[in-house]
Amino acid sequence: MPLVIIAGQAAISFDSSQPTLLHSLEQQQQDVSYQCREGYCGACRCKLISGTIQYLHEPLAFVRQGEFLPCCSIPVTDITIEIP
Repeated sequence: MPLVIIAGQAAISFDSSQPTLLHSLEQQQQDVSYQCREGYCGACRCKLISGTIQYLHEPLAFVRQGEFLPCCSIPVTDITIEIP
């Protein structure tokens, strides 16, 4: 299970039984804003500080370099993220 380090907050293990990183973060009581859960709105946008994620499907929301949407992705390696 990849480790998810949330900068300045906590370190959690990604629960691979959950369909996305957003679901896993919620399961472990991490506060992440979201609207759609499908990559359309971009409300869950987080900063990827290190590591690699994989999109389950390409998001439609605009995503800047160094950002990602946890609603439609999973970690491939240990990652460090910043949740706004």
